Amino acid sequence: MTVTPNVTGEDGAVRKSVPAPALVLGGVASVQGGAAVATRLFPVAGPGGTVWLRLGLSSLLLLAIARPTLRGRSAADLRLAVAFGVALAAMNLTFYEALDRIPLGVAVTIEFIGPLSVAVIGSRRVLDLVWVAFAAVGVVLLTSGGGRLDRTGVVLAFVTGIFWASYILLSKRVGAVFPGASGLALALVVGTIGLAPVGIWSGGSALVDPGVLGRGCVVALLSSAIPYTLEIYALRRLRAAVFGVLMSLEPAFAALSGLLFLSQHLRTREWVAIVFVMAASVGATRGARGDRVPVEPGATPTEMVPV
Repeated sequence: MTVTPNVTGEDGAVRKSVPAPALVLGGVASVQGGAAVATRLFPVAGPGGTVWLRLGLSSLLLLAIARPTLRGRSAADLRLAVAFGVALAAMNLTFYEALDRIPLGVAVTIEFIGPLSVAVIGSRRVLDLVWVAFAAVGVVLLTSGGGRLDRTGVVLAFVTGIFWASYILLSKRVGAVFPGASGLALALVVGTIGLAPVGIWSGGSALVDPGVLGRGCVVALLSSAIPYTLEIYALRRLRAAVFGVLMSLEPAFAALSGLLFLSQHLRTREWVAIVFVMAASVGATRGARGDRVPVEPGATPTEMVPV
């Protein structure tokens, strides 16, 4: 079920006093901060162990909130939830593997091509070709600057974008079948179980270390709980197109997070590439139909685009 926040009393007044765009940007900053913390776990738990901790702890959190049930669910519904979980797990694993090889800002910018493709595929608007061109220029600038970027990391970021696109398409179907966040909770359980061999092999005994578990909880909170909660409040007062534009700033936040927390300095051409991809995302989002369609928390910039 969908959590209905209590917006009454002093606490509710405080939340209402915070501008909705600030809540969205706070969620974006939280997600990228979580990615930075996760990166620092790689030397001890590996990307596989880190992503397994994140999914497992996030699933426990969301199970407590959404309380999904399998009662009355058809085999088709369950297959859909499993497919959603596989896409979610693959998306996160390839993203963390990419982060282990290339800067955070670059990885997020490249993976953004996935949801952007969902937004423009099948579009009959000529203007969308302009946004495709913008995104293409950004990708070329990122990947053609010599041997500075790890090629495997770049490929993994592109693969993450493909899984992200699959995640978007599946999330629409799961959202139509399962109420609230129950489908996502089930998907997280599936992803956690599916990644268990990879996570245990990668993390080993580090996964039971109190310090590692503590930082894993921080990652789960920053990457899932906090942004999900902030978006719940923001989306009650924000149009879908505005939400999408704000979320399109994510590559810039990722680059800043990498700079501040991981000392990942990007070259001028890489910053220009990020701007091109962000412009493409903003353009595709603002041109989407259904400007006033409600958006579920955890949505990406292009999830409001009819597919």
